[in-house]
Amino acid sequence: MITGELKAQVDKIWDAFWTGGISNPLSVIEQFTYLLFIRRLDETQLREEKKANLVGTPVKKIIFTEAQNGLRWNVFKKKDPETMFELFTKPMTDGMTVFDHMKQVGDTAGVFAEFMSQATFIIATPRLLDQVVQLIDAINMEDRDTKGDLYEYMLSKIASAGTNGQFRTPRHIIKLMVDMVQPKKEDTICDPSAGTSGFLVAAGEYYRNNHKDWFLEKDFRDHFQNELFNGLEIDNTMIRIGAMNLQLHGIENPNLRKGDALSETMGHLRDSYSLILANPPFKGSLDYDAVEKTVLETVKSKKTELLFLGLMLRMLTIGGRCAVIVPDGVLFGSSKAHKQIRKELIANHKLDAVISMPSGVFKPYAGVSTAILFFTKTGTGGTDTVWFYNMEADGFSLDDKRNPIKDNDLPDILHRYHHRDEETNRKRTEKSFLVPFSEIEANDWDLSINRYKEIVYEEIEYAPPGEIIKEIEQLDQERNQALEELKMLLG
Repeated sequence: MITGELKAQVDKIWDAFWTGGISNPLSVIEQFTYLLFIRRLDETQLREEKKANLVGTPVKKIIFTEAQNGLRWNVFKKKDPETMFELFTKPMTDGMTVFDHMKQVGDTAGVFAEFMSQATFIIATPRLLDQVVQLIDAINMEDRDTKGDLYEYMLSKIASAGTNGQFRTPRHIIKLMVDMVQPKKEDTICDPSAGTSGFLVAAGEYYRNNHKDWFLEKDFRDHFQNELFNGLEIDNTMIRIGAMNLQLHGIENPNLRKGDALSETMGHLRDSYSLILANPPFKGSLDYDAVEKTVLETVKSKKTELLFLGLMLRMLTIGGRCAVIVPDGVLFGSSKAHKQIRKELIANHKLDAVISMPSGVFKPYAGVSTAILFFTKTGTGGTDTVWFYNMEADGFSLDDKRNPIKDNDLPDILHRYHHRDEETNRKRTEKSFLVPFSEIEANDWDLSINRYKEIVYEEIEYAPPGEIIKEIEQLDQERNQALEELKMLLG
């Protein structure tokens, strides 16, 4: 939980960028990320130097040579603004600026450094650079939770970036999905449209909060740092932000790949992951020749929301599980492709649950109605019943303001999902209920909750028509009498 002090520090940094002429939220976060990374580079070498001094051995991982000493955070932060700015914009004798060095540090700096080639420094004045450096330097970054909270709060401001809000899935919805699937010790998790890596971060926090004992085992620690977290992302800015988000949450070496998950170049990523968590792009469209052929064999479509479901089935191992957000149209669309992918999930694999969410969940930047699908890849069917839940409230108002409110179905969803054996006798008039495979098949694989939900209408008794007519006549007589009295008064 972010403290008021930390929030105030982040707000000051944000305001400094804003008044300094950088008003696009994504640009602010990107420049903030670069400076944070530059600070981390120096802190990493300081730790290595401290260890080397303790045991009397040379530094193993050299990030800064002696000639590059002036490019280190703890050195340039003490310079006057003009000198500091020159270190960022004018190469030293070895041809390096602080920013150039950041882009070229390579493997010594972790996964974030892999995606720095197209990074651009846009802080335009010495005053702004100095102001932001001093503000960032004042933040205590020793605690992992503090670093994670700091960055999460910064990322929450993406919502104010208009269409850039598409990259921001509400964190309480992500946490719900992670808590429902309960990641396992041996899982390998992937998000094929990673964005800011929110799903991967939430999965990491789930392990830390629920399975602290696993971190006592070296094999699990190695798995956690090197194999467990995987992501694909096509956007350069997002993959850099996502990499930093993971590192600040203590995931130092995630496997992030730059590229289009649906393309031929990612065709080798099949049967690779045991758990997929995702909120893939809606309303996109691709030509057939831009999509990997095995995905098209599963669902012949140009719509990205359908193609990603086919992709996830390809990427999962047998027995692998998936929790994915989809637009409502996926549930009831009548096209051949819509029916094809629904039948694939229900008849050839195991569809576990459909949670219908209200349209306000993604406000203020999107008002689309969505649902969460939970399914397991089997290749041999296995869907006996599908659990439906009609989410009506998520703890926040469903308007653009999204203020906290008391009504919240999320705890109930989590409880009922993990006790589905108690759901058998629920009526179709309740918030959740089970629907058998045969009924869904008979309804042409329709998964919209309104197809199966029953509504109880209260019977209203009216007076006989004769009595109603008499009452109308009485009212009409009273009206005429009042009108005559009014005429007399007016003379």
